[in-house]
Amino acid sequence: MTFAEFLQQVGGMGRFQFLHTALLVVPVLLMASHNLLQNFTAAIPGHHCRVHVTANGSGHPNATHLLEASDLLKVGIPVDRNQQLEKCRRFVDTQWQLLDPNSTEANKTEMTTEPCADGWVYDRTLYSSTIIIEWDLVCDLRKLRQMAQSIYMAGVLVGALVLGGLSDRFGRKALVIWSFLQMAVMGTCAAFSPNFLSYCIFRFLSGMALSGFGLSIACLIVEWIPTQYRTITIACTGFGYTLGQILLAGLAYAIPDWRMLQLAVSVPFFFFLLYSWWFAESARWLLLAGKSGTAVKVLQRVARVNGKQQAGAEITTEVLLSNMEKELSSTKSSYTFSDLVRTPAIRRISCCLCLVWFSVSFSYYGLAMDLQNFGVSIYLIQVIFGAVDFPAKVVVTITMSYLGRRVSLMSFLILGGLVIIANIFVPPELQTLRTSLAVIGKGGLAAAFNCVFLFTTELYPTPIRQTGLGFGSTMARVGGIVAPLAKMTEDYFSFLPPIVYGAAPIISGIVAFFLPETLNVPLPDTIEEVESRSGKKKREVPAHEKILLQSQEKPLFKEAC
Repeated sequence: MTFAEFLQQVGGMGRFQFLHTALLVVPVLLMASHNLLQNFTAAIPGHHCRVHVTANGSGHPNATHLLEASDLLKVGIPVDRNQQLEKCRRFVDTQWQLLDPNSTEANKTEMTTEPCADGWVYDRTLYSSTIIIEWDLVCDLRKLRQMAQSIYMAGVLVGALVLGGLSDRFGRKALVIWSFLQMAVMGTCAAFSPNFLSYCIFRFLSGMALSGFGLSIACLIVEWIPTQYRTITIACTGFGYTLGQILLAGLAYAIPDWRMLQLAVSVPFFFFLLYSWWFAESARWLLLAGKSGTAVKVLQRVARVNGKQQAGAEITTEVLLSNMEKELSSTKSSYTFSDLVRTPAIRRISCCLCLVWFSVSFSYYGLAMDLQNFGVSIYLIQVIFGAVDFPAKVVVTITMSYLGRRVSLMSFLILGGLVIIANIFVPPELQTLRTSLAVIGKGGLAAAFNCVFLFTTELYPTPIRQTGLGFGSTMARVGGIVAPLAKMTEDYFSFLPPIVYGAAPIISGIVAFFLPETLNVPLPDTIEEVESRSGKKKREVPAHEKILLQSQEKPLFKEAC
């Protein structure tokens, strides 16, 4: 018997699988909230220098009376070429003559300005409190806003490297519990940060925790789901992340204070921690770790929940080991990262996927973390950006099944890149058109994300599938780190960030042409099989595939997560 047959024996897709998966998906809702949280906690409100009032020597008759706020700004703050108040400069001396409509240009020549020495005044109409307001991260310090997001994404990367390895050593359930605790504590600490440095440290540790439970949850879901239900289950998990983006907009609208919003998305992890003890450890991992006795107990527990007590009682340590001996022995070979570049076909696949993963994440977060740039309600655009993922994921599922993985990936990457670049030529006044193009671009990148995830698992052979997927995921996190930093280039050329965000997916879309198609092609089991396929002429394949996408006849431990 294979492990898939043991899963069927204890109930297949039964009550346990539905309940277990549902409880694991709930925390996924808040993954998007933490990834995109700085759209709201670090939102930049309207601001200008605190006005410095000097003695009135203009002789203006009304200067001694109380001034309206607009008059005070007129004499204290210069305007830019768009006739908007300067955000980072003020007059050294109050320009009282500007209140006199009869003043001549000669009287306006000596208007020396200086930086905001006394701080800033913020418009709190939309945002009552953000880290920008609290720590004055504007003007010369505005780059720290992007730096904070990059530090968080660096934590996500480090978490994948550190906690991902610990998951293989100590088990999926243990890492989920630890990551929930770390997220709850570090997220709460971030809400009470006394300064910007401590905020960045706590956000970095929160990013590590998010990566830890994200990877372990994916493994626990996949390893308890029968093969034929994995595609739809993973799709539903992805929809949970999408729903979380919409949830974030509602939370941010209801909670305008950044500290309370940070708490609102962190405290629920204490609740997740309480019920996480009910989770079942992966029986696959237990077998690989040599804990066959515990694996039997877990399988029997699953059988009881699914109403298959008698079938569960028939599973003993001896039965399990005797039937799984072949699969266990096949997993003992050692494979390393070098196997991703050792042979020609695998090396080409790795190089192409490296660029694709980086570009998709780079442009996705470049768009998703710049909501204030579209000139419409930040809450509305967050809802729209989240909602567009639903049709995008449905469409890409269909195109992958009928047009193939390669064509779908190329099309959505190039589409996303083109509309991002097209937005450069749309005047700021046409907000509806600018927003529509951005939504299309974000939808295209979301679809490409789904496509490259499945494509990667089908391109790599079983022994290095997890290594290849981990490599791609690492490159995606590097893209997430670089994306906020690329935004800083707008200080030199305002059109540079959208060009970079648009060019990256276009180039990677072209590179994706060199990947082999996997539609209706069996999953490769060995590196030699991939190499032999690359040397053969492509065979004709049927024109369509069931929406169930890829199915695998036998379960393989290395493909588990």
